[in-house]
Amino acid sequence: MSGQGFWDDPETARDCIAEANELKEWVRPWTALDAKAAELAELAELLAEEADAEMEAEWDDEMRALEDGIARLELRGMLGGADDHRDAMLTIHPGAGGLESQDWAEMLSRMYRRWAERRGCEIRVLDLHPAEEAGIKSVTLEIRGECAYGYLRAEKGIHRLVRISPFDSQARRHTSFASVFVYPVVDDEIEVEIDESDLRIDTFRASGAGGQHVNKTDSAIRITHGPTGIVVSCQQERSQHKNRSTAMKMLKAALYERAREEKERERQALESSKTGISWGNQIRSYVLAPYTMVNDHRTELKKGDVNAVMDGALDPFIEAWLKRFGRAERQ
Repeated sequence: MSGQGFWDDPETARDCIAEANELKEWVRPWTALDAKAAELAELAELLAEEADAEMEAEWDDEMRALEDGIARLELRGMLGGADDHRDAMLTIHPGAGGLESQDWAEMLSRMYRRWAERRGCEIRVLDLHPAEEAGIKSVTLEIRGECAYGYLRAEKGIHRLVRISPFDSQARRHTSFASVFVYPVVDDEIEVEIDESDLRIDTFRASGAGGQHVNKTDSAIRITHGPTGIVVSCQQERSQHKNRSTAMKMLKAALYERAREEKERERQALESSKTGISWGNQIRSYVLAPYTMVNDHRTELKKGDVNAVMDGALDPFIEAWLKRFGRAERQ
């Protein structure tokens, strides 16, 4: 038998170790919950023989913690898709409506940042186009954290806002729309073929904050992928080289998501999934007037505390979506 063993291939060894570590992350919480359940069962037998108020209160607290742990593990079971463990790239575009929708897009950007901060995720602004008066024309965020894409894929779609406009001198009620697209961040281990001849690369002067160097040179980059029509841009970095590198990363993620959707036939291809940012297409409505309510039209989950939701309390909506659609999305 040859002296070269299975582990002599560094790449194979690295893949096996990564897979083993991923499996451990599933086994460990299950083992801990199983041990806690056995412990509580023994304690329940003792309480059945001899009542103890203080011990009963402790048992109740521990049982609630166990139920929460089981719920979290069940939710994690919805995150078994091939890309659910990846970081996420989230893009927000305002719909028609000018200033109102641009302001709404900025509100959504803050909401997702707050959600990411609550979960201890790292947030990086890849591209930001501020609007002239208020709000934003578009933003792309990279959110790095455990299963960021797995959770945030529940947010893909049209978001609708109803409120008394702060920009309307007559204080009339306005309806605004913004679209949210989510892509998995693709690492170097995944090959996405990009033919340079298919790319149109334009440079332009960055419009946002970034110091005199950024604003006085054509450091911003816009890349158009001819075959698909996908356009990405980046102007956040100080150098044209870094902006180009980041824009290529964004394009790679977008192309990977498009290919994944086509191959699995779970969703329409990226461009055809971009339904109108308008009435009838929204996945969720945020109503601030005449009453306050956030209503997810896919799961029918409703929450009255709009301020908490806008401050990042999105987990109930994400969990409800995963429990209802998570398994179907990964089949």
